[in-house]
Amino acid sequence: MLKIFNTRTRKKEIFKPIQKDKINLYVCGVTVYDLCHVGHGRTFVFFDIMVRYLRFSGFQVEYIRNITDVDDKIILKSSKENSTISSFTTSMIKEMHKDFKLLGIDSPNKEPRVTDHIDNIINIIQELIKKKHAYINNNGDVVFSVDSDANYGFLSRQSLHSLKSGVRVPINNMKNNPLDFILWKIFNKECSWNSPWGRGRPGWHIECSAITDAFFKNVIDIHGGGSDLLFPHHENEMSQSICFNNKSIINFWMHTGMVIINNQKMSKSLGNVYLLRDVLKKYEPEVLRYFFLSTHYRHPIYYCEKNLDQAYMSLKYLYTALYNTHPLSNNEEGINFQLDFHNAMDDDFNTPKVFSIFFKIARKINFFKNKDILKTNKFSFRLKYLANNLGFLLQKPEDFLQKKTTLNSSILKKIKFLIEKRNIARHLKLWKKADDIRKELISLDIILEDLPDGTVWRKK
Repeated sequence: MLKIFNTRTRKKEIFKPIQKDKINLYVCGVTVYDLCHVGHGRTFVFFDIMVRYLRFSGFQVEYIRNITDVDDKIILKSSKENSTISSFTTSMIKEMHKDFKLLGIDSPNKEPRVTDHIDNIINIIQELIKKKHAYINNNGDVVFSVDSDANYGFLSRQSLHSLKSGVRVPINNMKNNPLDFILWKIFNKECSWNSPWGRGRPGWHIECSAITDAFFKNVIDIHGGGSDLLFPHHENEMSQSICFNNKSIINFWMHTGMVIINNQKMSKSLGNVYLLRDVLKKYEPEVLRYFFLSTHYRHPIYYCEKNLDQAYMSLKYLYTALYNTHPLSNNEEGINFQLDFHNAMDDDFNTPKVFSIFFKIARKINFFKNKDILKTNKFSFRLKYLANNLGFLLQKPEDFLQKKTTLNSSILKKIKFLIEKRNIARHLKLWKKADDIRKELISLDIILEDLPDGTVWRKK
């Protein structure tokens, strides 16, 4: 029985889809003003494995992840690069897809851009004005009135009074309440559209309400995103969606925890952001993927090389267990581990517990190696089967074990040269020479295994 922690109620609840066996999932995507960073990786790797597991469990998942391709940061960045906004965002989206593909993140069912839904946005704003939930300020902008929603603050558990007391009143008095937010901004430059209120562009929060209405009619089983979006973005989105359509339903809100670096939240303002592509130059994508899921998705995750190295060692242990095994399908061996796997994932997607189960299976494989080949191969099937369904252990063990990232290109060339030299010596039956080369490789922490189809190596 699947239980999910619901941010809205602050507790784990039994998950029941609105429609039998069908799940509407919406996750707030990337604002494409820059390359993707570790925080993006953490959030979207989690939702990737969540979707994989839900489908593995028999659910039909309609997964929508939007792209914000118009906002102040995008306009500023494209101007600095002397590029049109359209070509700049297209380029950034292409780079985002490269990073996500490397991390093994499957594409969502649909990935709508905000600029493709301007008509939907205008229609919702018109209805909000009609229902007295929005007003036009002195600048001609359309602004949402938080005072018009008696339940504003419910999602983030903050009262309207306490929120007001913590916000500085703007000098220009363009808002009736400092918490009010822009729905339509008057803007008469590139990337603007005609509207009943003048040429302009949408505010940030309205885009998600418009896209979820377009695809799901605001009936959503699960709405996800990073915890930094809880307030004000998700609070504002929920408020305007319900005010637009009081039949709006979002059953579960899910939020991933922050990334912490040197005891500080990772943020561009602090200058401590690590780009995914920079990290992936040093670490295997699967290592980064494992690292993201080694901490429960709701908890803060501590980013440092020590923790990434630990993720590598964990994966190395699993791949070493699978090394030189031949998984056998259609067997009942390890079925209890599969039940444990489902229990862990059904408990709010407890991936750290899942990894501990993988280690238990790996220990079984190691125990039976050289003792019971049949059991070894049956347990190796169970490990691969479960891990593969979450996007892990997809490589050949020898391929992963030969990719230790700290080996530079000159050492890799040396290893390859020595193995070829040894193969020649063995072919000529120069056994002492071959043995001396093996010892030289051992001094480099390289272990060889001679298989019928060739020699493979791995780090000790």
